[in-house]
Amino acid sequence: MTRTITVGLDGSAESRAAAEWAAREALLRGLPLRLLHVRRPAPGPAREPSRPGDGTRWSDRMLRETAEGLRLRHPGVGMSHEQTDGMPYEVLTEAAKDAELLVLGSRGLGGIGGFLVGSVGLVVVAHAAQPVVLVRAGEQAADEHEPDPAGIPSAATGYRPVLLGLDADRPDEPVIGFAFAEAARRRTALRAVHGWALPPYYVYGLAAAPEAYHGIAREEAERLTQALAPWREKFPQVEVVEESFGGSPSVRLVEASAESSLVVVGRRIRRNPLGVHIGSVTHAVMHHSAAPVAVVAHD
Repeated sequence: MTRTITVGLDGSAESRAAAEWAAREALLRGLPLRLLHVRRPAPGPAREPSRPGDGTRWSDRMLRETAEGLRLRHPGVGMSHEQTDGMPYEVLTEAAKDAELLVLGSRGLGGIGGFLVGSVGLVVVAHAAQPVVLVRAGEQAADEHEPDPAGIPSAATGYRPVLLGLDADRPDEPVIGFAFAEAARRRTALRAVHGWALPPYYVYGLAAAPEAYHGIAREEAERLTQALAPWREKFPQVEVVEESFGGSPSVRLVEASAESSLVVVGRRIRRNPLGVHIGSVTHAVMHHSAAPVAVVAHD
């Protein structure tokens, strides 16, 4: 069975932006696009499937009109659309299993000022085995490209770099491979950011021996270089910019997201079935990034 780029669609501005992004990604990958609308079951002790009525007619019309618009704007993309009853986080998590990529819309203001990810998105990201991309409301194709020579936003120019948040001490191949592949598809550079923390016993001695800090900084930068080396060989066409620094990468990634076409971060798979398991850096980037965020699960 051909895998798809699947997007959750509920008619909101953020889900429509996600559908546009998903159509562009489907074209880049040469894959079909699947539009999926999930209708919540009626409240009550016995959850019954939705019955035909105004809600069903609205869902049908919304899906049909969205698909027709996407076909006009993205004529090279094969497309299907469907709706199903159920809890959105359950249906979307299950749909991710058969998808190359799951794309969701995310509400909010962006930047430091507003949260982007709702409860459904958090649960899906925490449990989906396939990569999940979160797209903010208002996202435009031109936002992912460099401005034209006059400084005007344009989708006709080259893509902005792909931004990768990476722990060089525990590099994860699925995350790195995804970021390199996305940069290669976009024919753009990859900016890899690695933040590190000093061991507690070093902190008090740094004032007296600043060379110790510089030695650790060199070691961490070398770890980053080594983690990326095999992928540089696999993707020689991708220019790589490495950035290693002392401190948490969260703020650096959020700031750099404004000049990126896509931000790629990882989520470690937890075997404990209880709770939502998303690391602090990934959580911060999901909520505050100005660019679409791809969360890639890894062991």
